[in-house]
Amino acid sequence: MAELPHLTALIRHCADLRDGTHGGVAARAEKEQLFERTVGLLAPVARQALAEVNQQLLRGSGSVDETGVIRDGEGLAATWSLTWPEQRDRGIAPVEIKAWFGAGFHHPHLRGGTVHDWPLNVFDESDAAAQLPVLRAVVAADVHNLVFQADYRIIPAVTQLRSRRD
Repeated sequence: MAELPHLTALIRHCADLRDGTHGGVAARAEKEQLFERTVGLLAPVARQALAEVNQQLLRGSGSVDETGVIRDGEGLAATWSLTWPEQRDRGIAPVEIKAWFGAGFHHPHLRGGTVHDWPLNVFDESDAAAQLPVLRAVVAADVHNLVFQADYRIIPAVTQLRSRRD
């Protein structure tokens, strides 16, 4: 059986913990430089995962925004978010993909707005592309959790379908 990229990433994540390194470096400053490069590699993949949801579920009514790498009291982070009229009207959070490197963390992670923490081990374009299934799952889970915060009417693809009773 071929090795699966998401499981290979998890193996690297655990090996980093064992070895005290991330991407072959041990110093925090070097890890932060690597994180900034990672964000650049991950950006087109994150935008793709959000654009797919925008097209299929939101019928193109959404907008994708991104922060780039920012430093705050919690460390470094970059966020890609998808907003749309029904979500904003209900006052709920957008769908998010967040790459973050917490100040006290050994290495960075991925998360959604409501889905938390997957290892972020992206060191080249093929690693970034291999994250697409993970990002798709994070985004779909985020949409699902936002439906629970509001209801199904935040999803245009659902509200525009005729009911089976019609």
